[in-house]
Amino acid sequence: MKKLLKQKQFVNQILKFVLVAFIVIAISLFIGIFGYMYFFRLGFVDGLYNASMILTGMGPVDKPLNNAGKIFGSFYAIYSGVAFLTSVAVLLSPIVHRFLHKFKLDIEE
Repeated sequence: MKKLLKQKQFVNQILKFVLVAFIVIAISLFIGIFGYMYFFRLGFVDGLYNASMILTGMGPVDKPLNNAGKIFGSFYAIYSGVAFLTSVAVLLSPIVHRFLHKFKLDIEE
């Protein structure tokens, strides 16, 4: 059975996972910003606001102007839910893994 990572290695692992989660959120946010700018005819700040609200599960702010906007909004909302939950899982996975590993080591001793 492998030993637990040292504290410094564990912190480095967490930082890597934080970076991955940040990249997923940033890419998702940019998809939303530009989608809202294109389909909803919004400016950058309004697109950012709408994409942020959808990405965090708060819901849409502006109403779509046409069917293309409704379709984009629907798919972006579904994608955002999955992307946000995946990011949270990525953030928590090294902590949960370490806890379970330590629990297993304690049981085997």
